[in-house]
Amino acid sequence: MTDLISRTLDVPGARVYYEARGTGPVLLLIPGGNGDVGAYERLASDIADRFTVVAYERRGFSRSPIGTPIDDTDRIHADADDAARVLDAVGADTAYVFGSSSGAIVALDLLTRHPGRVVTAIAHEPPLVELTPDGPELTTVFDDVHATLRRDGAEAAMREFSTRVFGEQPAARPALPPGVELPRPLVDMMARMQTNLVFWIEHELRAYPRYQPDLEALRPLKGKLMLAGGEDSHDTVPYRPNLVLAEQLGLKVVDFPGDHTGYTYDPAGFAARLLEVLGR
Repeated sequence: MTDLISRTLDVPGARVYYEARGTGPVLLLIPGGNGDVGAYERLASDIADRFTVVAYERRGFSRSPIGTPIDDTDRIHADADDAARVLDAVGADTAYVFGSSSGAIVALDLLTRHPGRVVTAIAHEPPLVELTPDGPELTTVFDDVHATLRRDGAEAAMREFSTRVFGEQPAARPALPPGVELPRPLVDMMARMQTNLVFWIEHELRAYPRYQPDLEALRPLKGKLMLAGGEDSHDTVPYRPNLVLAEQLGLKVVDFPGDHTGYTYDPAGFAARLLEVLGR
């Protein structure tokens, strides 16, 4: 497999969109709260000469519609099971797995639910804030952001989220020079992500950070687990839960270039680091 393929897969209660490209061992990419495989586009292109890179859009996001009433308490398990089903669809008995943010939480759940399918799981900044000493205060922040969405809309909710979680306002989109238009695939992805934002705040922002990883199940599997973070993220909320997990599991946190979404801002550097750690 070398050229990009895009398919949909019927799963219980939903339809899942996935893409695959490249050649070599399978590397599954699980997106975070943006929910869209487009965020991994440049990273996937940079490593497709070494891996068969598979990425899927989690149920409810972008091109993966949910066909039944949404059960927020069980979506993490559904996401992990969907990941295993995508591996089935591409004919992969096992895979390397990379998940960032919410996708990292799914990667942890995939490892505990389907350990035989995972060669190595890299969990990049899973926001499991209930593991931290100030967990109750942080989960209250997410509740407040959800309330802001209901009251004032998505833009106001994201301003509050960025300020209280990252200590900064969301970056403004730079204006394009006159006569310059964005490529249609990028325009389409940005539109999907805007829709995803509301779904993420409504159905994920409060539930996923409250997920309790099964430490007893993870301990015998820690040889398959790598905890990762951004080298520019050390003073931010999403970096801290992995420090707690590392202490509890006897692991170290491996830093990658950039911050919480370093794979979008420095995909080449991120890809080089990913290939380095997977090469171990």
